[in-house]
Amino acid sequence: MELFDLTGEIAVVIGATGALGGAMAEGLATAGAKVAVLGRNAERGEACVKRIKSAGGEAAFFVADAMSRESLHKAHEEIQKAFGVPTVLVNAAGGNDPKVTVTAERSFEQIAVTDWQASFDLNLIGGVLLPCQEFGPTMAARGKGSIINIGSVSAGVPLSRVVAYSAAKAAVISLTQFLAREWATKNVRVNAITPGFFPAEQNRRLLFNEDGSPTARAAAILGHTPMARFGKAEELIGAAIFLASHKASSFVTGTDIRVDGGYLAQTI
Repeated sequence: MELFDLTGEIAVVIGATGALGGAMAEGLATAGAKVAVLGRNAERGEACVKRIKSAGGEAAFFVADAMSRESLHKAHEEIQKAFGVPTVLVNAAGGNDPKVTVTAERSFEQIAVTDWQASFDLNLIGGVLLPCQEFGPTMAARGKGSIINIGSVSAGVPLSRVVAYSAAKAAVISLTQFLAREWATKNVRVNAITPGFFPAEQNRRLLFNEDGSPTARAAAILGHTPMARFGKAEELIGAAIFLASHKASSFVTGTDIRVDGGYLAQTI
């Protein structure tokens, strides 16, 4: 089990104030890493830290906006003072926006360019580009690092309706592969985790009716998922620990681990 021991690692989890990012932050801490919980919502961030500490882990919250270079730089400096030089970066910021979702009331051609740009800013600029620009060079200079980006099952074959989100996540996978090649000789590994469908705040209204029954879209998703269920946030932890561990995944870079219940393996 030493392969999955993260003792001595310093993990930065951006977006740990959300359900999926928070679960991965807690999992990395359980494996022994010191975890820097980053996000804009201090209440949620401190709650994540409290859960980690209650389980015997070590963590601290640092306020940061993933779309602000200055904010990320300030948090980076504070993390180094508190814990040391980060060795793991998990980029879990992102999400879909109803303003760029195709609906009966809003066709594809009616999506405003400014709204499209805002979606890309959130999922690509804040989701990968700026955090990697801030933390990646420090890892490369030190000669050790693992960066884990969060993709989507919509990155390969775009889902209906969520057109901007799908396009942005396709770009996330492309940028992941680019950075994997760029930093490979610096011993900085860059990979992605592609979650399937995990009910969370941002998609709950799309998946469930007010009475708790699945919507037609949820039924279609479950029918396309061989395991016939939604994922649980804690089911991302194993993949995150594997990719974070330099012992377990030292020769793994530029890959995308699917945690989707078989969704992308399903055809007819």
